[in-house]
Amino acid sequence: MTNAEHAPLAGFTVIEHAEGVAASYAGRMLAVMGASVIKVEPPAGSALRTSEPLLTSEPPASALFHYLNTRKKFATCDLASAEGRTLFGRLLDRADVLIDDTPLAARPGLKLDAETITGNHPGLVYLSVLPFGADGVHADYRAYELNVLHAGGEGFLMPNGLALETFPERPPVKIYGHFAEFMGGTSATCAALAALMVRDEVGGQFVDVSVQDANISVGCFAIQRLGDGVLETRDTRSFKYGGVLECSDGYVGLLTLEERQWEGLVELMGNPEWAQEAALKDPLERGRRGKEINAHIRAWAKTQCIADVVAKGQQLGVPFAKYNEASDLLASDQLRQRKVFEPLDISSVGAVPAFTAPFQFDGAALELGWAAAEPGADNDAVWGESLDHQPDVKNRGRVGTA
Repeated sequence: MTNAEHAPLAGFTVIEHAEGVAASYAGRMLAVMGASVIKVEPPAGSALRTSEPLLTSEPPASALFHYLNTRKKFATCDLASAEGRTLFGRLLDRADVLIDDTPLAARPGLKLDAETITGNHPGLVYLSVLPFGADGVHADYRAYELNVLHAGGEGFLMPNGLALETFPERPPVKIYGHFAEFMGGTSATCAALAALMVRDEVGGQFVDVSVQDANISVGCFAIQRLGDGVLETRDTRSFKYGGVLECSDGYVGLLTLEERQWEGLVELMGNPEWAQEAALKDPLERGRRGKEINAHIRAWAKTQCIADVVAKGQQLGVPFAKYNEASDLLASDQLRQRKVFEPLDISSVGAVPAFTAPFQFDGAALELGWAAAEPGADNDAVWGESLDHQPDVKNRGRVGTA
């Protein structure tokens, strides 16, 4: 069977009206699962098209935009015009899902408010993706990646572990890239799938996704411990011993939660004299003396190479894993066999390896599809062939302008 036959969303149509990373990522994940995703941009195109880092500067080709917009069709429409809103409404008549991250205050003027959309399209799943959701005292707030990450609480707990030991004076930091927005996009993808699964029974729904809410789930253990009366901080948020360890040729992660794992670690280290102390047979005592134990483990780890530690640790039941760099992932036989990365042919760059999806269906990898095209590249097909509307062929970017 072909990969297309394994795509679970084949036959579904998704309209994506999104400027941000979270909503665009949700559209991307639905696209690689087989849905026909039409990205509707303003006449000038999405601002994400010039978001850094750039693969090329002339013309500007954003690596982020290309990652977020594989396997989509591209149409332009001016929703500020009456004609544009009418055309967009006709497009929604043929859709299963609308993804939208337009700020709440701007939605009524564009006829994108929940009441209008659900009233005109009762069978549509309206996936609203906003920094703080569409309800609540912060619903009208705008936010950047930095804001939603810290609003979710995770930033308060960083850096920790080895990073805090290495840089004890460093202030709270942000995870590199767009971690918080990708969490929001992941949550939105799951919410859209859930709404589609019950659509035959309940009809269309307005699905309210908050990027902040999604990121609170990242810190769920800190919230759980707060319920137990323990306020986790950067200083206390670390394994009693283990965590990130520096080896002679890079870093590994070590997690020892069970007694057998501790015993395997001691054997792996050659049964050092310090680990034979009778008091250290008590896991509670080991927890109390975590810093002391970690000093010994770190000193030992610096004399080891990653491959030996991971291989021998696996044999002894000790959970060691290498901290991979990007180049390690691209060269991984495991990931190559699962087709996690596939070549994406970008017109101004050429073929580059791009991530497909973190899952498969029926043992088959999903298809990455094609690279992002220019704004309005599919106007003829979207507006002309599908809706029998003739766009202005002299200026493709002005479709739907009164």
